[in-house]
Amino acid sequence: MSSSATVVVAGLRKRYGATLALDGMSFTVRPGVVTGFVGPNGAGKSTTMRAILGLTSVEAGTALVGGKPYRGLRHPLTHLGSLLDAAAPHPGRSARNHLLWLAHSQGLPARRVDEVIELAGLTPAARRKAGGYSLGMRQRLGIAAALLGDPPIVMLDEPFNGMDPDGIIWMRGLLRSLAAEGRAVLVSSHLMSEVQHIADHLVVAGRGRTIADAGVAELLGDRASLEDVYLELTREAVEFRTPR
Repeated sequence: MSSSATVVVAGLRKRYGATLALDGMSFTVRPGVVTGFVGPNGAGKSTTMRAILGLTSVEAGTALVGGKPYRGLRHPLTHLGSLLDAAAPHPGRSARNHLLWLAHSQGLPARRVDEVIELAGLTPAARRKAGGYSLGMRQRLGIAAALLGDPPIVMLDEPFNGMDPDGIIWMRGLLRSLAAEGRAVLVSSHLMSEVQHIADHLVVAGRGRTIADAGVAELLGDRASLEDVYLELTREAVEFRTPR
């Protein structure tokens, strides 16, 4: 993969009415690295990922994919593959037809559809309607769609949701293998144990800003749990505090 396979988020600012959702969010997702993107509810993670894809406009700052805005890319799925919402496929369409439609829109051959279906473990259910899929199966379909264009950058929001233990182990291996191939991988998750399993680098968001941006090993130090590090870093950035 080219060294241009990066996502650079610089100074993003976004306001929804009186709420400041992004307040200078900045970080870089590099090739060959799984970057974990974590933070409390309301930290700005989803807004940032939507801004990277051009689905949300920002008032200041830039989000560039390989040096360019995502919306300006020709056949964008060949540059960045994403999974933001596992419920996105039309429920009345089969998984294979959904992927064939995406492939056609990106100028990709039908054989690539069958490749990603097999990679995602969906071959036996490929002709079933997506509306009958479990959440874990919809996640696998979303992963297949994200990988359809063989992109150098992959961005996934909560990919472990709905996964059974076998699915979680499969997902861990997949994410590590994507990075080993030189791809830039950004994974947002609330599951610190899974982030600790897969991530090389960690971006911690809080109140619309980047409050930590460092290697996982550096952040852990002599501590055993990334969860402890996360709670310490985000103590002043939580939206709601549960009484103890």
